[in-house]
Amino acid sequence: MKREYCGLFGIANHPEAARMTYFGLFAQQHRGQESAGIVTWDGTGIREQKGMGLVAEVFSERHLGKELKGEVAVGHIRYSTTGASLIRNAQPLLVRFGNQQLAIAHNGNLVNALELREELEKHGTIFQTTMDSEVIVHLIARNMMVEGMDVEAAVGAACRTVRGSFSLLILAGDKLIALKDPNGFRPLALGRLGDAHVLASETCAFDLLEAEYLRPVAPGEMLVIENGALRSTRYAEPTAVSQCIFELIYFARPDSYVFGQNVYQRRKAMGMALAREAPVDADLVMPFPDSGVYACVGYAQQSGLPYEHCMIRNHYVGRTFIQPSQDMRDFSTRMKLNPVRSMVEGKRIVVVEDSIVRGTTIRTRVKKLRELGAREIHMRVSCPAIISPCFYGIDFSSKGELIAANNAVEDIARYIGLDSLHYLSIEGLLASVEQPGNFCLACFNGEYPVEPCAGTGKMCLEKDRALSW
Repeated sequence: MKREYCGLFGIANHPEAARMTYFGLFAQQHRGQESAGIVTWDGTGIREQKGMGLVAEVFSERHLGKELKGEVAVGHIRYSTTGASLIRNAQPLLVRFGNQQLAIAHNGNLVNALELREELEKHGTIFQTTMDSEVIVHLIARNMMVEGMDVEAAVGAACRTVRGSFSLLILAGDKLIALKDPNGFRPLALGRLGDAHVLASETCAFDLLEAEYLRPVAPGEMLVIENGALRSTRYAEPTAVSQCIFELIYFARPDSYVFGQNVYQRRKAMGMALAREAPVDADLVMPFPDSGVYACVGYAQQSGLPYEHCMIRNHYVGRTFIQPSQDMRDFSTRMKLNPVRSMVEGKRIVVVEDSIVRGTTIRTRVKKLRELGAREIHMRVSCPAIISPCFYGIDFSSKGELIAANNAVEDIARYIGLDSLHYLSIEGLLASVEQPGNFCLACFNGEYPVEPCAGTGKMCLEKDRALSW
């Protein structure tokens, strides 16, 4: 499966900053389920609470009402794209040096993290985690302690040194600092809640709080919020803007605005483009919930085929249900989704999916449709074939994991058990979004906006480092 790659939320000048951050993270829980953390500034020092698990599992009323005091807060939910899923790697990452306290929350992947870490270690820097995010913290500290920079200059210089994808929220005393990398890979949005400024990876967080969405943070922009005032500066000139198009295809919640675009409408447009490219003489069109639902709506409207929910999702299957014994193959898949026999038997079906990475889960579901008597099964995928690994924050980091990188479309269709298979063309995808020249397409065409360095990968900072605690 594709994995989410962290969510951020920050707020400044609000009397219940921690509580608002809790709800902001809760709204973005789909972006990461491994760990959660909130850090606040109470006027004299930083307070923190972090833990493994979902937002509702990590925080209690005691944390939100008593312990996490302050009017400035930063929160983070994590899916690990660099570094193992351990409590030491939970964010926000809190550090103290000299008289300074900093907390940093990072969404993205640095492609030169290993190179920078080895250089810092040669000069005596001691790392406590195996996250690429800690490299940024040590660069900031060096800039302040050795170079004598103030915190804003130190942050800007550090972010000009690292390469790759990063949206950052940094709590430095009563300052809340937000930045995006010059390519703008990862989303970050600015909003307002009364007298408070809010920042989030997705605007669905604003909707829950009834905050006003103002605009996306621009590539290469630094926002500083202090004493209720907002300042915007350009710490780096934007390069070729390379926003992650997978946000619009898969990752973001459909009710969000990402990169200034409505996710629901973009996915629907992808489905319509797919219907124009690859029509099918069929009885109905269906999604596998929930991934292909919105593209499926577009496909149905464009094609005129009836839209049906032939797979029913069990919403009560959580992360910790009892695992079956090994011989009960496909059990977890059946727990999550089950077909409606009367809608499948004897039918010619078009299944709309948002993407195919490895093909194993889809193969199991198609097999079940066959067993229930589907006469024909055609699959239409609302993004191009994924042929190259991502080094900017999506957890498929090797070609060996990607079925389309190593097999022809006809062979993939045969493996999955389909009568036909069609991927949306790159041209069709770009025609479905606004500002099509502003997106990274590396996973579809292998053209990387920022060239990855040697050693890039999810576990690159774990190797040869005996950190077992």
